[in-house]
Amino acid sequence: QVQLVESGGGLAQAGGSLRLSCTASGNIVPINTMGWYRQAPGKQRELVAAITRGGTTTYADSVKGRFTISRDNARNTVYLQMNSLKPEDTAVYYCNTSPIPAISWRQGTQVTVSS
Repeated sequence: QVQLVESGGGLAQAGGSLRLSCTASGNIVPINTMGWYRQAPGKQRELVAAITRGGTTTYADSVKGRFTISRDNARNTVYLQMNSLKPEDTAVYYCNTSPIPAISWRQGTQVTVSS
């Protein structure tokens, strides 16, 4: 089964930027839609961005205009460029298939935004 490893998180100031990467151990081309999810303390995990094999993207209203999802099928990698970060973006970020997460969750990558 494909495994996913997220990286690129860290500490950022409000207004700053981070770029997350999600690298798959196998071929993601057969996977139609990949998504980035996040889970803040005490909250449910939510989908923040998704991208189809053909490059069509969708975003949660809370990140629209600030986050950009992209995928490089040749590198089996999905990216999330996060700009204009806000303290409410603080969460653990994960990637998985969308709309139904079908791959086992791993530890994700922590993003912390200070005000």
